[in-house]
Amino acid sequence: MAMEAERKIQILADAAKYDVSCSSSGSRRRNSGGTGNACFAGICHSWADDGRCISLLKILQSNVCTYNCLYCVNRKDNDIPRASFSPRELAELTMNFYKRNYIEGLFLSSGVCGNADNAMEKMVETARILRQEMHFCGYIHMKAIPGANSALLDQAGFLADRISVNVELPSNHALALLAPDKTRESILKPMHYLENRRQEQGGGRKNPFIPAGQSTQMIIGASPENDRQIITLADSLYRRYALKRVYYSAYIPVVQDNRLPTLAAPPLWRENRLYQADWLLRFYGFQADELLDGSEGSFSPNYDPKIQWALNHLHLFPLEINKAPYEMLLRIPGVGVRSAKRILTARRAHSLSYEDLGKIGVVVKRARHFITCSGKYAGSHPLRQDILAQVLSNHRQDDNLLAAGPSQMSFDFHESFAAPDAPELSLHPSSGGQKFLSNDSATSVRGLGGTASLFSSLSVGMSRFDWNPIVNTLDTQYSVITGDI
Repeated sequence: MAMEAERKIQILADAAKYDVSCSSSGSRRRNSGGTGNACFAGICHSWADDGRCISLLKILQSNVCTYNCLYCVNRKDNDIPRASFSPRELAELTMNFYKRNYIEGLFLSSGVCGNADNAMEKMVETARILRQEMHFCGYIHMKAIPGANSALLDQAGFLADRISVNVELPSNHALALLAPDKTRESILKPMHYLENRRQEQGGGRKNPFIPAGQSTQMIIGASPENDRQIITLADSLYRRYALKRVYYSAYIPVVQDNRLPTLAAPPLWRENRLYQADWLLRFYGFQADELLDGSEGSFSPNYDPKIQWALNHLHLFPLEINKAPYEMLLRIPGVGVRSAKRILTARRAHSLSYEDLGKIGVVVKRARHFITCSGKYAGSHPLRQDILAQVLSNHRQDDNLLAAGPSQMSFDFHESFAAPDAPELSLHPSSGGQKFLSNDSATSVRGLGGTASLFSSLSVGMSRFDWNPIVNTLDTQYSVITGDI
């Protein structure tokens, strides 16, 4: 029995690692006499100075699937080991992991076993047992299965802190080619229903219906859509369905099919650029059609989207730092949300110099090409696009990023964002482990494996089995990204 449980965990945890829409900040579910807490002591709401991280159990209810999405490791035609947890088994496993301090929350997804309603019903029942029978007050992120009955979505919304419906592919053509069992309508319909129900309950973080909101995921590189199409879709989703996050996952070839692209490596630099552009949409006041116009289809591999926008709008620069309005300060490369607010406060007392900007937190080596301080320009080159593009290029940095693998994505950040509802977590699976994207300040993060390796065995029910083989499956590697773009 112990070996069976161990094998299920290995199979279903490994099968879940390709889903990146695993975010848990924003919940306000408090402990009211039960076990766990998704608010003050819950999942990823804070990061300690010593790098301690609160971890999620990220697992599938089942990897048995009747769908045949070509990019998915769990596709129907793929010859892999299959396993399933009953709702009670998974609920007991979650509580056992929690009581041993391995986790403080659950990220639950599933293959479509039988039909969408059947798969969704089992996940809802797992959450119901945890909440109502075991009085678990920790964080639960649940995936909604496209095509599931609205009554099941309604139950899930009151049990889970966050629900995600994955878009997966950015166009109808790509869905028809690579995920023939899914349609755009079947994906957007539950998003629309969940947002309407959330608004009916009053919205906000105290809302009992998915208090941490919705998120989604798009796979980058499995289909031919360019960055402009992808970021335009993300912008639309944020506006129409009030999504908390859109996650971008570089396509990792896990199955062979002649309809899938042949890639030497996952397009990590594209994923990185899309996350940077996403930050500009959410916190910097940009719109998708500003970042990439009709003549540009993709972001540059040489510099980030904010620099790319600035180079295309040099007629707006240099800006006088002591006079520019807040909206324009945010558009200066090297100036972020927090430093822009500090500039507004500090310049009320006196005119700011380049030295003052460095103390405030501005990345002066980048910003100096686009600003003046009291009329003085400190850029080392004239405002010519070709020269500045060469100076600001970080192509070598991106080469290092790709060579190092997916353990880190760098924005060259050094301070945290100060925006409402900003904290977010992305447990970001990729070929070499998992990546973390956050706007919370920290210096280093220790994943579940660092905690789990302290233990030599784990008890599940009345049985015991060796923990070490599972460490390889559940171990995570994180990197922290904070500061100014």
